[in-house]
Amino acid sequence: MLKPVEKQHDQAVIKRAGRKAHDEAHGGAWKVAFADFCLALLSLFLVLWLMAAREQQAMREVMKQASSRQSEGLGVGITTEPKGGPRGSLIDTNPIHNKNEDSPTPTPAKPVKYESASDLAELSRALTKMSVEAGLTSNLQALVTPQGLRVMLHDTDREGMFVRGSSIPTEKFRHLLRKMGPLFAQMENQMLIVGHTDSTRYARTGYSGYSNWDLSSDRAMSARSQLLAGGMHQESVLQVVGMADRAPLDTEQAAAGLNRRIELLIMTQAQSASISAMFGTAGTSEALTEDIDTRLPDPASLKRLRDQLLPKGGRAPAEPAEPAPTPAAPVK
Repeated sequence: MLKPVEKQHDQAVIKRAGRKAHDEAHGGAWKVAFADFCLALLSLFLVLWLMAAREQQAMREVMKQASSRQSEGLGVGITTEPKGGPRGSLIDTNPIHNKNEDSPTPTPAKPVKYESASDLAELSRALTKMSVEAGLTSNLQALVTPQGLRVMLHDTDREGMFVRGSSIPTEKFRHLLRKMGPLFAQMENQMLIVGHTDSTRYARTGYSGYSNWDLSSDRAMSARSQLLAGGMHQESVLQVVGMADRAPLDTEQAAAGLNRRIELLIMTQAQSASISAMFGTAGTSEALTEDIDTRLPDPASLKRLRDQLLPKGGRAPAEPAEPAPTPAAPVK
């Protein structure tokens, strides 16, 4: 006898996909996005690290330039002068030997005097050669004038002399100035160091804020510091001046790099004597022009003038109060 065939019920089969199939379904896009995120984060950290390293280097340079100057003591030692002002002195700190040292004194070279136009042109060629060797050919211009040799060290679109907005010289400019030091140490002439800026203003425009006047003066002092570090004698500098943006070379574009410059005027002996007489005790002088007879007072006249201004008590007489000015009529 045949047994009835039992019906077989259909059973649902559930198949679970593995991780590999799940990844293939999504294409692994999250991995690519995560890798991009990590790369961007790493780049950000690298940029921040480079900025911090540059700021630390600039701060070390500022602290080095702001260190107090060392001056020779009256007797046998070396005394240190206090720091001057919040930004400190930009005069480079150079070792100063004591007078009582037994070390032999080197024989100084015979000083060279540049007076004629040909002598000044020879000095100009030597300075131009130094600028070529320093990689600053386009940053130096020299011009022979009746007052002496005018050397202009200025910025270009590709190369600057100082870090923008500061008195910290660039490495190339520092190297060039220090290389000029021995050459200037051999000359008998004196020089003027003049700093110039462009017309870009600082954000703080008040009278107490740091301005282009401060910047141009600090850059001129910084250039003097580097020349002294290269071996130039302190007596070679007669005057250090900051002129801000009052004497631009490019008058059409007041913010041009050509206006940001340091000028070295290597003066003739007559020009040095004229400037010394202008600010110091005057001696015998000649008329400025044939039509204008302007002479500086002699020492006796200056002494009489000082005696009149400073009486026996040693103080200047008090000035009387000025009357209130009468208001002028309006101009029509």
